[in-house]
Amino acid sequence: MSFSIPHNAPNFTSDQRPNENVYWGSARRTHQKDHANHGIGNSLNGLFENKSLPMYKDKPYSYATSRRQTSWYRRPGVWLAIGVLSLLNFYLIWFYLGPSARAPGKGDHEPKSTWSWLKEPSDTTADWDLRREAVKDAFKLSWDGYANHAWGMDEYHPITKSGKQMTPTGMGWIIVDALDTLMIMNLTSRLSHAREWISTSLNYNQDHEVNTFETTIRMLGGLLSAHYLSTEFPDMAPLSDDDIGKPGEDLYLEKAADLADRLLGAFDTHSGVPLASVNLKTLKGVASRDDGGASSTAEAASLQLEFKYLAMLMGEKVYWQKAEKVIEVIDNNGMQDGLLPIFIHADQGTFQGYLIRLGSRGDSYYEYLIKQYLQTSKEEPVYLELWDEALAGVRKHLITYSKRAHFTVLGERQDGLLNKLSPKMDHLVCFMPGTIALGATEGRPLAEAKKSPNWTQKQVDEMELAIELTKTCWGMYKAMSTGLAPEITHFEIKDPPQMYRHGPLSSLDTDFSASYDDSTQWREDYVIKSQDSHNLQRPETVESLFYMWRITGDVMYREWGWEMFKSFVDYSSVDEGGGFTSLLNANKIPPTKKDNMESFWLAETLKYFYLLFSPTDLLPLDTIIINTEAHIFPRFKLQRGLKTGWTRKPRDANGMIIEERRDELPTAASVASVVAEKPTVRKLRVVEATPRADGDSEVGVVTEDMPKGEAKTFSG
Repeated sequence: MSFSIPHNAPNFTSDQRPNENVYWGSARRTHQKDHANHGIGNSLNGLFENKSLPMYKDKPYSYATSRRQTSWYRRPGVWLAIGVLSLLNFYLIWFYLGPSARAPGKGDHEPKSTWSWLKEPSDTTADWDLRREAVKDAFKLSWDGYANHAWGMDEYHPITKSGKQMTPTGMGWIIVDALDTLMIMNLTSRLSHAREWISTSLNYNQDHEVNTFETTIRMLGGLLSAHYLSTEFPDMAPLSDDDIGKPGEDLYLEKAADLADRLLGAFDTHSGVPLASVNLKTLKGVASRDDGGASSTAEAASLQLEFKYLAMLMGEKVYWQKAEKVIEVIDNNGMQDGLLPIFIHADQGTFQGYLIRLGSRGDSYYEYLIKQYLQTSKEEPVYLELWDEALAGVRKHLITYSKRAHFTVLGERQDGLLNKLSPKMDHLVCFMPGTIALGATEGRPLAEAKKSPNWTQKQVDEMELAIELTKTCWGMYKAMSTGLAPEITHFEIKDPPQMYRHGPLSSLDTDFSASYDDSTQWREDYVIKSQDSHNLQRPETVESLFYMWRITGDVMYREWGWEMFKSFVDYSSVDEGGGFTSLLNANKIPPTKKDNMESFWLAETLKYFYLLFSPTDLLPLDTIIINTEAHIFPRFKLQRGLKTGWTRKPRDANGMIIEERRDELPTAASVASVVAEKPTVRKLRVVEATPRADGDSEVGVVTEDMPKGEAKTFSG
């Protein structure tokens, strides 16, 4: 496929541009104010030395010539300032490290914070600017550990201080994924180093298979987000290399287009559903070697935001058409109540198995429905229809409540909708409350959204569900000894379960402030199995805290985020400048560490913490859309000949496709004759039955002569 790179990227006339200019202006003033009023906190990088977590300053890797300044020792007043700071440093070391600062121990479960300044007096008002700087320091420590010990590698192991490539010459897995975080945090020197590596070392022409989904959301998404932020917000970590008219102004977009063209090979299937992997050099898609060769539903249906944004930038319809075709094929399966099995055959475009969940392999399909609707400025209502249908299905089939405290649980149906509900929640499910709130308000503050003529009881109910699910996800953290959530949580529920459709319940008052050692009845609702107690630095809960804070304005969500961040600092930090690591067991103290820093720790988790503690006019939610890897894209109007290229088939009340000639199809009563007419069928199993007004039923069956897991609906 041929394309032409635009000399200048399209200039989005966005309302947030003035807000950003104001924000960064005030941020610079705040930074100066912090050095004046909060110098102690900012000086601790070198003062409170602790071998378990040394602090780093923002060392400049390379400055553009135009940014070079007068040598520091020649500037007026420098030596006087050094003298004053030396006296201040001596006092601080004596004050914090002297005998008076050594309070008696509080037991094995009381962590010793490696950053003393994180311990704020309980009677002081929270300084969110200072807390935001704490997150930036954690990012700098993580980034510098990677840069010093594994630069250019795709994996980083902070304990052994080593790295590893995923492909022959590397994908820039960590570097590209963190580009927009560097920009948002205004870390110019580190961004310059990253950009130089991308310009000189990143080459996607490698004879190697990569995961289609992960490469799209992390690498393609990271490059597109970097292009957007560097183009629309030039004050974010400004570099002259990407200024208009400079040779490198389209670097990120050029790399993105090159990568996307390679990923398109995964879509070359009979149905249009992409294969799980693709070879970057041969451009050939590769089926999964597990799961019977099926693709993950979430992975196939979470490429749309990235490819549709690229289509708008490049004016190339093929990106758009390939992406939206996947949703059309999925929807044409006519699954009941908008809930899908987590595996799909790429060639046939039909589902495999019956496992339905919003955790791994299912999650971001649902997330991208409402986000596609918002991405194109609400000009594609089909995606809102799909989202509303799916969310109604979630409430009907998947929402139940814990036995004692009535926590809202979003469970799984492991053998289809007619079979038993499993009260299991992956941590991944915790994206859902923030996404529900986003859908209910379209990203506007709640007070503003309530004034809309479209605000109804439906949105009220959705916000209540979002609030309750956020509380459940926060409880996952509070139920653990380290204060860091497990990968998977099970719940004690009633038998039979109390379902949302029986009447929603509100959780009981819960004392989340109680220490882990205190006996609290609500904790008995959380069942943490030993094999599920690992913590992978996942972002989903802090992601929802960010959305809930921005939308409701309730400072409680910020406070929960701060407590979570402190737990990461206390228990996942690595000594000798390693940074932070995942945990093999987060339910014991000290925890067992895994020796791996996930790229989404930099791309998502720390980014969401930073945005949670930042002013609300930094990237307003009603002007942007955030992909499932926390990369920032703009909302835009349909343009350049792009439009929704498909329509839904007619559905009944349960979301099942209405056949055009129903009179020629057999009824449930005649299924036996159907079997008799097809002697090759050895087994027929009813998987769903929906009553009809005429007294008969629509029956879904599975037969052995069909592809594994393919369902047929017989109705009359």
